Amino acid sequence: MKVVVQRVKRSSVTVAGDLRSSIGKGLLILLGVHAEDAERDAEFLADKCAGLRIFDDGEGKMNLSVKDVSGSVLVVSQFTLYGDARKGNRPNFMDAAKPELAERLYALFVERLESNIGKGRVSTGIFREMMDVELVNYGPVTIIIDTRQKHD
Repeated sequence: MKVVVQRVKRSSVTVAGDLRSSIGKGLLILLGVHAEDAERDAEFLADKCAGLRIFDDGEGKMNLSVKDVSGSVLVVSQFTLYGDARKGNRPNFMDAAKPELAERLYALFVERLESNIGKGRVSTGIFREMMDVELVNYGPVTIIIDTRQKHD
């Protein structure tokens, strides 16, 4: 699994002109699922995102997690994170998981994340829908984490 984690002042998802979700201070997480991912990847990544210390403490140092600052999280599925554009101009998405696996692991990630940071603090887009995602990146701070590159 791969995530792009963005620290935000606010973020929202609109589907077909209707506001689906919005958050204030917190994280926007764009989540891609690889064809070979398993439940352990979703669990590891949810735990990592919940504990990621990218919010400032009283001294202006990034020492606090989204949970520490009572922030919220907006999770948006994005299979295009596994687009391979090394050849030609049209990305190949062969490494992205099939929708059935991706949706199951996406749901597990969201559930695990919510159990880590608190009920009602995780919002989502709509899986397999065209979405308009808006954000105000705070910092900006953007972190990319890929479970295929983790070190145990």
